[in-house]
Amino acid sequence: MAKTFEFHVTHALPRAEARARIQKLTSVWSKHGVQSTWNGDEAQLDGKVMGMHLVATLKVTDTQVGGEATDPGMLLRGQAKKYLTEKFAHYLDPKQALADL
Repeated sequence: MAKTFEFHVTHALPRAEARARIQKLTSVWSKHGVQSTWNGDEAQLDGKVMGMHLVATLKVTDTQVGGEATDPGMLLRGQAKKYLTEKFAHYLDPKQALADL
């Protein structure tokens, strides 16, 4: 089994709005080859990111979005985690209107 790392971003949005925002993000990623399959508040992601194969699971809860992703190794782990958390934080920012994302 491949190694994974965890990521979590807190939010103060209603769960349905947080899910809609993250679904919008995953639809943007789909244009770049990362496919997502949603089942309620959970998603499976699969595709190439930064030249590496990514497999991730994520879950939207009342207070956070988080999950596990394939670990790209010690040299890129920090970059991968930073990228995911910054993207989620941007899309979960209540100052950003959903339509503007």
